[in-house]
Amino acid sequence: MHCEVKDRGIVKNKRVLVAMSGGVDSSVAAAILKDAGCEVIGATMKIWPKEHCEKHIAGSCCSSMDIEDAKKVCASLDVRHYTLDFEKIFREEVIDYFTREYLSGRTPNPCIVCNEKIKFGALLKKAEELGCDFIATGHYARIEHNGSFRLKESADKNKDQSYVLFSLRRLALGKILFPIGGLKKEEVKVRAREIGLSVHAKKESQEICFVIDGNYADFIKEHCKVKSKTGDIVDVDGNVLGRHKGFWNFTIGQRKGLGIAHKNPLYVTGISADKNLVVVGGSSETKKKKFIVKDVNWFCEKDKKGFESEVKIRYNHKKAKAFLKDVGGGNLEVDFEESQTAITPGQAAVFYEDEYVVGGGWIDKVTE
Repeated sequence: MHCEVKDRGIVKNKRVLVAMSGGVDSSVAAAILKDAGCEVIGATMKIWPKEHCEKHIAGSCCSSMDIEDAKKVCASLDVRHYTLDFEKIFREEVIDYFTREYLSGRTPNPCIVCNEKIKFGALLKKAEELGCDFIATGHYARIEHNGSFRLKESADKNKDQSYVLFSLRRLALGKILFPIGGLKKEEVKVRAREIGLSVHAKKESQEICFVIDGNYADFIKEHCKVKSKTGDIVDVDGNVLGRHKGFWNFTIGQRKGLGIAHKNPLYVTGISADKNLVVVGGSSETKKKKFIVKDVNWFCEKDKKGFESEVKIRYNHKKAKAFLKDVGGGNLEVDFEESQTAITPGQAAVFYEDEYVVGGGWIDKVTE
């Protein structure tokens, strides 16, 4: 069975800290490393106080149930397991970022920030304290070494997670392993059944672990003690079409839940936090070509005068051709060949050459 461990030439007796979520992917990653002769240490992050953990149900991750599942897997593999208290740093780096972005009229991506700050930040630091040579996770992505380390899409394109890993630092790639990156999801499940892992049929976790039932607005209201704030829903000319109870309830491209009766389908095309205003329009008004990207992270050197690339503007977005150029201040302008739907400030734009991630950054503003 093909896997990244062999590609990276990992030899016996290397110590690896595996981020164990209690799910099948990270469990199989740990099993692969153990079979390869590595000294595996499992670690599960505790990011909630006990009373919050009890609210989490099957289908979410980072719950007390997940911690117990991870412990059971480690016991079956005969490896050490630690539960790490990351409650404070998770709240500061991920949850506060999440609510701050929404309350600024932007749409955040907490999974990317969690990867950068927590899994490959705080957890990597912990791995170094434990004398580990590497850190490993169950992400569907690959790291290739050919003179330098490069981030690459996974073999399973339907599960690829390279998009949410764009902000990892190039120097850190040499300390990271993605053991299942060369496998298809079904192969991972088969491997889990073959070795008798109790989590082989466990349901996958939801997209954002701390938002139960996907209700972002309720989470923000509860966490930030925000009260409903009535405002206008307007068209591009400023005509009032309806009312809302807070701009943070909406995201660019949203169609459902507008509460407006109209002869044509309407979509959110703009959000103003300062004015508590939501702008809507027809499907054609959601399509744009140009936008500015800030805080760019590079995996290889590119011509600042401009270069062509394929760009993803959200996790499930199909890569589209674009021309990228430096516009100063560490920012890039991305100009798509063809207009794309719902380019959203706060989301990530990730640049690709074939299967390789060239770099990426955060969408700051749409210009055309």
